[in-house]
This record gives sequence, C-alpha cells and structure tokens, in this order.
Amino acid sequence: MRTVIRGARVFDGGRTIPRTDVLIEGDRIAEPDGRPADVEVDGSGKTLLPGLIDAHTHTFDGSLAQALAYGVTTELDMFCLPGNLSRQRELAAGDDVADLRSAGMLATAPGGHPSQLMEGFDASTLEAFGDAVGGFDTIADPGQARRFVEARLAEGIDYLKIVVDDGAVHGARLPALTPQVVAALVEAAHDNGLLAIAHAITAREVAVALDAGVNGLAHVFADAGPEDPVGYDLAARIAAQGVFVVTTLAYFEAITGQTGSADHALPGCAENAVHAARILHRAGVPLLAGTDANPFAPVHGAAVHRELALLTEAGLGNEEALAAATSVPARHFRLADRGRVAPGLRADLILVDGDPTRDIAATAAIAEVWRRGVRQSR
Repeated sequence: MRTVIRGARVFDGGRTIPRTDVLIEGDRIAEPDGRPADVEVDGSGKTLLPGLIDAHTHTFDGSLAQALAYGVTTELDMFCLPGNLSRQRELAAGDDVADLRSAGMLATAPGGHPSQLMEGFDASTLEAFGDAVGGFDTIADPGQARRFVEARLAEGIDYLKIVVDDGAVHGARLPALTPQVVAALVEAAHDNGLLAIAHAITAREVAVALDAGVNGLAHVFADAGPEDPVGYDLAARIAAQGVFVVTTLAYFEAITGQTGSADHALPGCAENAVHAARILHRAGVPLLAGTDANPFAPVHGAAVHRELALLTEAGLGNEEALAAATSVPARHFRLADRGRVAPGLRADLILVDGDPTRDIAATAAIAEVWRRGVRQSR
C-alpha cells in the first residue's frame, strides 16, 4: 500500500517544513518518487507530525486503544504487573492500538510507594491491571539488586524504574529505598544494558537518584517553589549530569484536584511542577512529555495534549514542546525507528487541522492517524 499526503505542513520532530509531500510505503516513510499512490490524502491547511510518545503511563485494558485515538502511537509504561504486561504486549503487536515499552515491575521498598495505592484497590480494579491480589516483588537490601533486575529481565522489561519516594509530597510517611539500594539497582541495570529511571518527586529524593547515577527522572520535582534556591541548584546539577526528565505536569495538576482526581498532594505541587519544568528547560535539561496516565486521572491519550499546553506555559516554544512528545523521548529511550518524519522510519504519523507550531491546542484537532503505516478509522 502506497499513501501520499500532499501539501501538508510538516513538523519532522525538530523543524517545520511549510509545505511538502510525504509518502508512506508499507509500514515505513519513503522518499516521494513521483509514482502513483494507492491513496492520496489532502494535507492542505493541515500539519503532519510524528506519532506522539507519552513518556510516562500506566497501561491497563483499553489504554492503548484510547491513546491511539488521540494520536499517541507509543506509550512508555512505568509500572505494569507481569500478567497485565504480557496481555498488553500481545495487544500492541497489532496496529489498532498504540505501541508499548515498559518498565514492568518497579523497584520499591517493602511497603513503599505504590504499595499504599495497591492496597486501596478492590479485586475488580486489580483485575484491570491483570494480576490478582497478593502484592508484588520488592527489594530491601543492596545484595538483592542483581537478582531483582534479572527477574525483571526475565519478564521482558525495556528499562528499570526505581522508586525513591518517602510519601512526603502526598502528606504521608512511607518506607523508601536506601541510597545504597538505589545505587546497587542502577549499577545492576547498567550492567545489563538497561536505562535506570527514578521516580523521585522531592529535591532530596532527586539528589539520591543523581548520586546513584540514574539516566532519567520519571517526574519533575514538586517541592521547590520560585523562591527556593534548592530548585535552581538541582536543575543545574541535573543538566551537568546529562539526566533527562519526564515532566508529568498533567499528573501534578490532576492530583491537586484540578481534574477531579481522588488522589491528594500537598498545596502548591502543580505550580511548583510547572516552575521546575521552567528552570530545568532554562538549564538545558532534556524534557520529555509524559502524563502518568493511569486508570483514573490523567486520561490516556487526551492528557498528552494537556501536557503540551502546560509545557508551553512553562516556557517551551511550540516546536520544543512538540519535540518533547516525539523526537526527544524517541532519542532518550533508544527508539531509533520513530519520533521523526524521515524516510526509512516507521510510519507512525498524525495529521491535524491547523498549525500547532503556532497554536499548541491544534494537536488535539486530529484528522488522521497512521500506526506503522496503517490508517486508523476515525
């Protein structure tokens, strides 16, 4: 099947081309060759983008289909129990839902985050995650780190997520991994060729993660406001160490009650998160658009468009925000076959009405979606 999209404005993952043709041949983007196409799509007045990548989700039944409907062609899951992960991977093998990469089972202390959330779920909710009641694997000692990572590799993880969270932002006290355990997990991950991603949402927790040598942070920090010098120092250190940060501004907005979440956070978290994204951007830290979409709030797919708006509020230009949801996560999560509009790459594409390089809200005006070259019904 050959499809040509004619006369569209194209944001290719880094820059905008005012008007051009793009050819899809099979599951790949190809160089236009002038030969007839099976399907022609009029792109005039529209913008073609790489398929969006949500760099922080929690996937359950229905998530990947919902994500694709909103133009999210890849989800990077940050906690998925083994039974659920196996099922979601089977679904993602087709072309009618978003693709999936996953951390599988995260590393946390016994009784640590998110144990308190899982304990609050009833059996029917746990079934949505694909696993029965009974808890999940935890780690308490540095000597267990290699065994823990090897067990996750056997389950097919793509990267390791490490929880450094004592519950402070949520007004709770939770057991947390010691710095020694975090460092041992990072070392074991790196020895096995895995990225190490830390869940850390206070300045102190981020410092522990940076000391351990993580590759990325799954959230911005949310406890340092504009008047607190700690945030500026931390942003400089994150930049100096070459660590990327997944923003999850939509998540912080949700847990402070602005989008109806049942979760709770300390006052000021959402504002502090936007401030953190702003100073991280100014410091030159790579920012990746992620939402922490889950079974409740934020919502899969739709939340990415809110995340893009919040990133522009944090000072990113529109093209920078679009890159944060396309080429930047593809680069940092080693997805070399997507995230850009270029010959030879996967034809994961969205066509939107209007110009999101001028009005970021236009990303939600989706006209067409292709996942691996397959045009989705609208």
